[in-house]
Amino acid sequence: MALDNGPTMDQILGWCKRRGAIFPSSDIYNGIAGFFDYGPLGIEIKKNLKDAWWNSMVHQRGDIVGIDCSIIMHPAVWKASGHVDGFSDPMVDCKVSKMRYRADQLYFAKITVAGELLGYVSVLEDENMQSEAEQQADKLKRKQAKQGTLDPVVLKPYTEAMPGEYALIPSPATGQPGSLTAPRAFNLMFQTHVGAVVDDSSVAYLRPETAQGMFVNFKNVLNTNRLKLPFGIAQMGRSFRNEITPRNFTFRSREFEQMEMEFFIQDNADWQHWHQYWVQTRFDWLKSIGLDEKRLALDVHRPEKLAHYSRACTDITFHYPFGVQELEGIAARGNFDLTQHQNASGKNLEYFDEAEHRSYLPHVIEPAIGVDRLFLAVLCSAYHEESVENETRIVMKFHPQIAPVKAAVFPLVKNRPELVEHAKQLHQKLTRHWFVQYDESGAIGRRYRRMDEIGTPYCITVDFDSLEQGTYTLRDRDTMEQRRVSESELMTFLLEQYS
Repeated sequence: MALDNGPTMDQILGWCKRRGAIFPSSDIYNGIAGFFDYGPLGIEIKKNLKDAWWNSMVHQRGDIVGIDCSIIMHPAVWKASGHVDGFSDPMVDCKVSKMRYRADQLYFAKITVAGELLGYVSVLEDENMQSEAEQQADKLKRKQAKQGTLDPVVLKPYTEAMPGEYALIPSPATGQPGSLTAPRAFNLMFQTHVGAVVDDSSVAYLRPETAQGMFVNFKNVLNTNRLKLPFGIAQMGRSFRNEITPRNFTFRSREFEQMEMEFFIQDNADWQHWHQYWVQTRFDWLKSIGLDEKRLALDVHRPEKLAHYSRACTDITFHYPFGVQELEGIAARGNFDLTQHQNASGKNLEYFDEAEHRSYLPHVIEPAIGVDRLFLAVLCSAYHEESVENETRIVMKFHPQIAPVKAAVFPLVKNRPELVEHAKQLHQKLTRHWFVQYDESGAIGRRYRRMDEIGTPYCITVDFDSLEQGTYTLRDRDTMEQRRVSESELMTFLLEQYS
């Protein structure tokens, strides 16, 4: 359930379609599940989010540098990281509908007769059963000691009318038991081939995450930069996962962008301190770009939910209209990744600590966030509907740094050439610094509403006083208040807002 006064997914989807923010990929061919195209407005928001992250994570710090790695890497990278053998989900198919589901996402409800617990049955789309389902899946995965291998779940009958019989989990597609296949591992990596020959020797993969590129380049970055621990390597880029059931718009898709940073620390460092430091730093940053603090929370992973190499992991969650979900993860990964790649490649990846006169493999703290998930969270935080003068005003209250259009310039009327010319000259001056739109179509009030709906923080109107006194009307998006400013005051104000 959405929070009080929060937008619904229908409202978010309607805004994206109406304003051309996101389109289904290959739309004229009825689309392809799990892939999306960002329109002119959407790509501006997305670019601003990435710029804000890069500025905060790299440019404003002296201990983090950036890198950009290729999407296709040597397949040995993914063998060493464990993705080839273990990057899989448990999958079941419905033999009747041909639909495919993740076995560990079928929700379970307790079945009782006269107070006696008989077993579990799947209940699709029941949020209250999510925790129960995750616990059952965790137990099975730990029992098998690897991801993906699950046994079929067999339940005792619903009533005493079926003595000695058993009921399988019903198919979510048909509601009938017996049509689901036994769960089997389904690797999430997209496979491709490199070179002219298509055989097992040419197999490669589209990367499922950006992190491994930073680990395999650890020594390259260390040797070409004057870096001492602790330091970080940051990267933004596309990743690909062949999700069984992509869902919830851009939240879970098959092609997405990630922003990740690997922060390397001494092997004997206080890793708990650094982990908490990055949890708080990332939480504060998300608030600083305009995310609704009431929708943010921390989810500290229980020890039994951690990967075998992980010391700790905390998710920053966001309350989307479809429920509370992970937005960003901050993991203490130990030195597992560097160890794996050092062993598999035979190359020395150790760091020589001059102060302690010894070599070792550093440990790492990893904050990782999906751009597309962040984009959706920003839309949910920004969307507002207000009643103004007996009509509904839709306003996207983006943080000024994230707003796709920074300002709009209007001539009061378009049938006065002197106003139009002056407004166009002002527009040209402002576009040297920011993305600013010019609009002369329709009544001034309607132009304000259009800019409110796409989240433009400020509108500047050129009127007859502008010609005589050199001042303009500056309107604030959120308060709708207007004030007169000179051109120099306008430039100073906008520079303060966007610097």
